Amino acid sequence: MKTVLITGCSSGYGLETARHFHAQGWNVVATMRTPREGVLSRSDRLRVVALDVTKPESIAAALEESGPIDVLVNNAGIGLMGAFEVTPMTTVRDVFETNTFGVMAMTQAVLPQLRARRSGVIVNVTSSATLAPMPLVAVYTASKVAIEGFTASLAFELEEFNVRVKLVEPGYGPSTSFTSNGGARMQGLIPEAYAPFAQRIFASLGQPSAVTRESDVAEVVWRAANDATGKLRFPAGPDALALARST
Repeated sequence: MKTVLITGCSSGYGLETARHFHAQGWNVVATMRTPREGVLSRSDRLRVVALDVTKPESIAAALEESGPIDVLVNNAGIGLMGAFEVTPMTTVRDVFETNTFGVMAMTQAVLPQLRARRSGVIVNVTSSATLAPMPLVAVYTASKVAIEGFTASLAFELEEFNVRVKLVEPGYGPSTSFTSNGGARMQGLIPEAYAPFAQRIFASLGQPSAVTRESDVAEVVWRAANDATGKLRFPAGPDALALARST
């Protein structure tokens, strides 16, 4: 029976992905920065483990507790919307610490066991913002585009050891906590000069032609984790699929 470790399982895509892998009969290590009771059903095939991907000691402790894993899903991430002109560099660094360096740190930490076994999969969850430019998310997009380049290069060097690396690119998910989780971080990031432009953007987001559901992402992560071909990118959700086809 295979074991998957998924980061960022407290809500949204990560939570649904943990449920999906469990439903497929896998052992699941669902990690959260602050574990909460009752988020996932109790099962002898499911463990909830504390993990902060920005702290090396937390990564080491989580992997020690998890034991051998077959698949790593780097899903943990934080959102940010706002005008770049007024975004503090401390906020930029915070976004990169989780979305970029956290993914790299987790990957580096699990690679020795995957390489030694000459098997395993790493799935990095990015965003459809990497498929086409979107306004007011310059920092967030930059943090995800960095992982796209990182993953594409890493796939080549790990092919030698039969370790596969995949990208899942979710679309816009209004039912997730992307905006609410970043509320405090986004305060003051729409100055008066940008307000008319921002209002038009927010209005268009309120009437999307297609959106991504948590289940869309969970199913695509599952497919990517089990894909034995050389395919690298897996758009998730009808809007992401449409963007991928148009680029």
